[in-house]
Amino acid sequence: MNYWMEQSILYANQKNYLDMLFSVYPMSTNPPRTVDEQRWSFIENAFEEKDDDVLIKYLLNLDSFPIKDSYIAFLRRFPEAAKLNPKTVARLCGRLYEMGLDKIYEKCTEPIETNQQLGPLFKRWCKTKALGVMPVPLDVFMSTSNDAILDASDKKMKEWAKRTVNYNRDKGLDFVGRFNGKYVIGEAKFLSDFGGHQDAQVEDAILTLREPNVNAIKIAILDGVVWLETQNKMYRTVTEEYPNENIMSALVLRDFLYSL
Repeated sequence: MNYWMEQSILYANQKNYLDMLFSVYPMSTNPPRTVDEQRWSFIENAFEEKDDDVLIKYLLNLDSFPIKDSYIAFLRRFPEAAKLNPKTVARLCGRLYEMGLDKIYEKCTEPIETNQQLGPLFKRWCKTKALGVMPVPLDVFMSTSNDAILDASDKKMKEWAKRTVNYNRDKGLDFVGRFNGKYVIGEAKFLSDFGGHQDAQVEDAILTLREPNVNAIKIAILDGVVWLETQNKMYRTVTEEYPNENIMSALVLRDFLYSL
């Protein structure tokens, strides 16, 4: 098994892993969402008048729809479908009327879930100089051969990697660096639980590792339950199917980079 993978497992199972990981992925209580007063007055009127079409129309335009339903995403992306599917709208509105306005407002103003905000946290951590160098913009990154980390969006990193190291996945990157004259590219993911979307996140990171003919060292920076020695699918995938790949926790990333 890759040394850095072994160290990641050791951190998660025998050390104060979560305490240390908090510096990379700090969890905080988010403020409630806001709803425009005029828009809410339209919602109140539509609710009182049992006007399904208007009620659905305005609720779909809010950041958070008050009920979980698999058809909501379709209606958000194709609002005209509400007119074409009156039974679906009636079913959804029936649930809304049962909830009442107070509960609808409560659900619409719930804070953004923390796990929806994890994406930028890894890059923010890099900017604390936790990896030994401060990330720099592209012009500075390319003007020197010194150790450096690129400060750019996922998309800009992908574009740089396509031009420079023959990375051809249509997928943004979370990390681009150069250490000891070697380019390093990768994705960073925090896996909060097992199953479904989280398993797919692991597979997605591995696809970057398996991208052929890339002239850079490819890494997957994974944290969370993936490192628990419970024989879960994530753990088995990483340790049994890809034991020699550069898959590691953010907590050992600095040592890895300076070992190149």
